[in-house]
Amino acid sequence: MTTSKELIQNALLNSSQEFDLTAPSHQKNLLSLANTLYCLKDISTDYYQTLARENDCPLEFRLAIKLVESKRYLLTVSKPMTVGIVFAMWGEHNRLLQKSSDNPHGEDSLNVKINQLNWITNGTPVTWKLYPVDDGCPYGSASIASKILASHPDKANVSVLSLADVIPTDRGPLQNLKHVDDSRKGGAIVYGCERALANNVDCVVYTDADNSVHLGQLGLLLKPYLTENYQVVLGNRKHSDSILVKQEERWGVGIKTLRHMQRMIGQQIFSQGIKDTQAAFKLYSREVLVKIMASPTVYDFSFDTDWILAAMELKTDIVTVPFAFIDSAAESASIVQGPMTTWFTLLDGLIKAVRVRNATHSQEMAAVFEQQVSSHEVLEKIIDTLPLELKNTPDSELGDPDVMSPAEIEAWLKAVQAA
Repeated sequence: MTTSKELIQNALLNSSQEFDLTAPSHQKNLLSLANTLYCLKDISTDYYQTLARENDCPLEFRLAIKLVESKRYLLTVSKPMTVGIVFAMWGEHNRLLQKSSDNPHGEDSLNVKINQLNWITNGTPVTWKLYPVDDGCPYGSASIASKILASHPDKANVSVLSLADVIPTDRGPLQNLKHVDDSRKGGAIVYGCERALANNVDCVVYTDADNSVHLGQLGLLLKPYLTENYQVVLGNRKHSDSILVKQEERWGVGIKTLRHMQRMIGQQIFSQGIKDTQAAFKLYSREVLVKIMASPTVYDFSFDTDWILAAMELKTDIVTVPFAFIDSAAESASIVQGPMTTWFTLLDGLIKAVRVRNATHSQEMAAVFEQQVSSHEVLEKIIDTLPLELKNTPDSELGDPDVMSPAEIEAWLKAVQAA
């Protein structure tokens, strides 16, 4: 008779070192592997995690362990609850559809998300509602999503929304958003959360429109929420137990300078060990989200930090958790719209949020940014260069003004622009 550990060794030998977000067979094989592993009741999750930390552990096996940990926890939940999952759609017309010769980056992402949610909640009292929100997509992402759902057996659990249908408005959390083009993801997420709250979900998770985050990991967010009463749970790709696969390097060496500035401006967040503010895998309890929705500060890519600061303002306990993330870079909005456009928005929005939320921050660094970085074009000039002060600085020391002060950054910015 084959023992559990022999089955595990066989699974390790046959697991792939690659995972293609566009390949249906990869999605199917991953769930099959996870099913095999979580059913081995005599094998502890700790044992699996130890295997996953080995340097030669195949990627597919490591991903499956995240799903095993998530599924095993969800099977212990006894109280019925509903989770709302929200994601924004802008330029997702290709990734929503299946891969083909004419659509090489197709991920069939809506169907994949539904399959993942059905897998993780099957046999548990947890139910889900999915809210894809068109953020003014010029290619009609909402229409594509609706067509995909037309004959889908789970279509009752999915509400396809369009931000353009509800703005401008003179009430609610979107009243300060005057036009759909003024939203850069944040407005769509706010709208999706508003609808989820109206449908009485217990908590909301937001993610990205692509397949970068396997929603079978839902239990990783729910565990600290349900067992330790954390009202805000943030996915952390920088954790040593996380799986982070970058398909390509998106930024130049100057990204260290931007992060250094970001951490000084967002001192209240980063000083508490929250380093991955933009991870698209976060949970907010209903109680906290209702309060955040009362007065969001921004509606762009910087909404993540605004919400974290709002939670801190409410004295909410926040925890971060490791998870798996595989970069889906080919058609990312941050690439299509311009990486430095995204970063300018992130830093500009962070300044607005720290001021509105009365958060601890470097006022000097905020002033330098406003005076010296007038647009994303300035960031494009510096992204491929790096100040000598930051060249050998480890990530853990970014944001420390003793490493490079705001005045030194200002002088460097002036020199680069004058060159």
